[in-house]
Amino acid sequence: MQKYNSVSGKVIYQLKEIVGDKYVYTDNEKMEPYSHDEVAGSEYMQYPEVVVLPETAEQIAAIVRLANENIIPIVPRGAGTGLSCAAVPFLRGIVVSVERLNKIIELDTTNMFIVVEPGVTTDYIQKTANASGFLYAGDPSSGDSSFIGGNVATNAGGNKAVKYGTTRRQIYGLEFVSPQGKIITLGGKCVKDTTGYNLFQLLIGSEGTLGIITKIYIKLIPLPEHSMNLLAIFPDLVSAIQTVPKIMSAGVAPVSVEFMDNLVVQNCEDFLREKLPHSDDGYYIIVQIEGNNEEVLEDQCVTIDEICMASGAITVLVADSSKIWKARKCVAEADRARSLIFASEDLVVPMSAVSQAVQKVVEIGKKYGVRVHCAGHAGDGNVHANILKEDIPEDKWHEIVPQIHNEIYQFVYSIGGKLSGEHGIGYKRKDLLAQFIDPDELEMMRAIKLALDPKLIMNPGKIFDVF
Repeated sequence: MQKYNSVSGKVIYQLKEIVGDKYVYTDNEKMEPYSHDEVAGSEYMQYPEVVVLPETAEQIAAIVRLANENIIPIVPRGAGTGLSCAAVPFLRGIVVSVERLNKIIELDTTNMFIVVEPGVTTDYIQKTANASGFLYAGDPSSGDSSFIGGNVATNAGGNKAVKYGTTRRQIYGLEFVSPQGKIITLGGKCVKDTTGYNLFQLLIGSEGTLGIITKIYIKLIPLPEHSMNLLAIFPDLVSAIQTVPKIMSAGVAPVSVEFMDNLVVQNCEDFLREKLPHSDDGYYIIVQIEGNNEEVLEDQCVTIDEICMASGAITVLVADSSKIWKARKCVAEADRARSLIFASEDLVVPMSAVSQAVQKVVEIGKKYGVRVHCAGHAGDGNVHANILKEDIPEDKWHEIVPQIHNEIYQFVYSIGGKLSGEHGIGYKRKDLLAQFIDPDELEMMRAIKLALDPKLIMNPGKIFDVF
């Protein structure tokens, strides 16, 4: 196992020389927000030795060179909205926050690109693109607060991934600081590029273990003129979920196909204090379509309505878009209000197996006497299952959660699924990855990590252990 050095007074002095006294934190009160992400529980929290807030790629490069020379662990950090503890400094060391790298560098309407720094919120990028008649298709539920750098580092998915794909589909180039402190640009504004290995795609989803992203080239598309949202309400889980493949194969090309089980609907209603339709017995499928021809969209709405009603829907409503998406996007927040501690699972399976996966998760929850809330991106097979602790005693909770995980993922992998669809592995799911991943695939990852970061300073202890 790699041995790391502590952050000395000399190193702190050098960090202040790089970014200024004001942007180096060493007292616990200022470092507390950087000691955790959105995962609750003392076991998922650790204070760094120092937090540094650089403003430029050059400052980040100088910080990384200092850490590399002194063999000090360094943890890149965005907004802290993650759900896998990827930005928590469990080995302490230096946290490098990109919150001051928050500029939109260029909006290139001719080539339809927006070039941004990593500390810009996803929502701000969307609004900036929209104001010029373009769409940035990345749409995670945390978009109003998450940074684009974190979206790239975890390959965030979100509500529009059914049509537009995950974050990596929108990114065509990156500037990043390597573990040796070099500033490197990969890709750019070229739509096609087969010039050697596609290295910038390797950075996407690497969770800060291969470098610190400092600039992002994002491809935009023309903003569709019209958008419609349908809410199909079903009387049971099976009929709701089994309708999704029928919608996906009907030729309507939905932007989003989302699912909320009845417990989730009721919990969101309580949290928002807003009445939701058929909350007493309804299972929701939310379908969003968009395009430039309103008549075509209306015809597609009719097709979706007919499919859902033929599949047993109670009703199909033209939804109030702000209300229904507010409910869908508050699922995690509503669960946190009900149970501060919960295990947030992010499993992904082939779309045709979503019904099986959700039924199995619910069945396992009942077996262990825990409340499980299921929602997610049904159109791309990504199921979010939140296992709520509520009033379960601490010792029993820590005993049963690994057992629940084992049963869930044994089943998920048996039907061709994976451990995470969009939240990433981080620290939280590291042991599960080691348990379920193909050992040869894991060895390839370790070889890449060692080749690019031989001193293992860049976000060590995340995704997998090298030794």
